[in-house]
Amino acid sequence: MIPGGGQPNMQQLLQQAQKMQQDLAAAQEELARTEVEGQAGGGLVRATVTGSGELRALVIDPKAVDPEDTETLADLVVAAVQAANENAQALQQQKLGPLAQGLGGGSGIPGLPF
Repeated sequence: MIPGGGQPNMQQLLQQAQKMQQDLAAAQEELARTEVEGQAGGGLVRATVTGSGELRALVIDPKAVDPEDTETLADLVVAAVQAANENAQALQQQKLGPLAQGLGGGSGIPGLPF
């Protein structure tokens, strides 16, 4: 029983849950198609990832390539990929956050990074 004497409409609750599940799946598909970029070294290295975090492209400006100092280039690549992934996480939060809250706050939902 719910306060006030009414009983929850289970069919309605199931329909709402199913719609939220469909909305979540649609948002996840959109994230998988959306690309975001991160860069390092003032744009010398640019990484492109999908909204779900899959690395799609890596562009290295020839000015960043020094055969005597490959460590700096490696650091720039790591930094660019990290920046791109941070942008992807922000996009995930933007797209999935409201849906996750509708499903109980986001904690404990498999597959969600927050």
